[in-house]
Amino acid sequence: MHWLLTGPLTVEKMTVRIPDLPASLKGIRIVQMTDFHYDGLRLSDKILEKAIIACNEAEPDIVVLTGDYVTDDPNPINKLVLQLKNLQSRCGTYAVLGNHDIHFAHSKVEITSAFNRVGIKVLENNIAYPFGKGLALIGLGEYWSPDFHPELVMNQLNPAKPRIVLSHNPDTADILRQWRVDLQLSGHTHGGHIVIPGVGPLIAAYSNIVRSVPRKLRRKMPFVKTEFFKVVRNWQWAKGFHKVGSNRLYVNRGLGTYLPGRLFCNPEVTVITLE
Repeated sequence: MHWLLTGPLTVEKMTVRIPDLPASLKGIRIVQMTDFHYDGLRLSDKILEKAIIACNEAEPDIVVLTGDYVTDDPNPINKLVLQLKNLQSRCGTYAVLGNHDIHFAHSKVEITSAFNRVGIKVLENNIAYPFGKGLALIGLGEYWSPDFHPELVMNQLNPAKPRIVLSHNPDTADILRQWRVDLQLSGHTHGGHIVIPGVGPLIAAYSNIVRSVPRKLRRKMPFVKTEFFKVVRNWQWAKGFHKVGSNRLYVNRGLGTYLPGRLFCNPEVTVITLE
């Protein structure tokens, strides 16, 4: 993707308060990257290189990857992991899969195998404790697959236990309202691609207009049958921080770019410090 349609990489830095976080874990630093779409078209090697450098410069305790590493063909994952193995962190790199990572029947196996070869741990309805038992890291199966079973892991945890949840699609935040989620990290939306300053993602604003129109008339409105409206139901969560019930959701804008390109919606690496 040409740099004019993509924009420069942005490193977003934020501090998030986690209730009941053990004192020994205060200051833990997490780097999130998502939506690479590494296929030779949608992510340049230069932006990928800058993203990895930015991640390592943040000196994270953990790196989390939240899906869509390829677009359709899973084969480019074998080249991508040769770059991702350069990610440096104290407690390792963890990943969940996105909808594009299960596009073909063999995609999940090939992508998971490639990650395993370079030491990246794929979580699919699993709980990990990279920092010890004081903070759980949960990775969920892809929402659009038969493998999305949050109850298998969420019901295992004591409600008093702080936890971070990795889930590619932010729509899952609706389902996760019934459990404690101190911080959900998602991607999938690419931030909406085109953002109007002071208003937000263009697709989110248009979605609000569509919902205000009677159902019988909606199908006649322009663009409502396009792929944009199939990506997520909750376009208001296209990027940034959101409160969902008593839970918190952060949606990363991703690294890859589809046409028509990005406008005021730069590709992103997120650095999160816990307190």
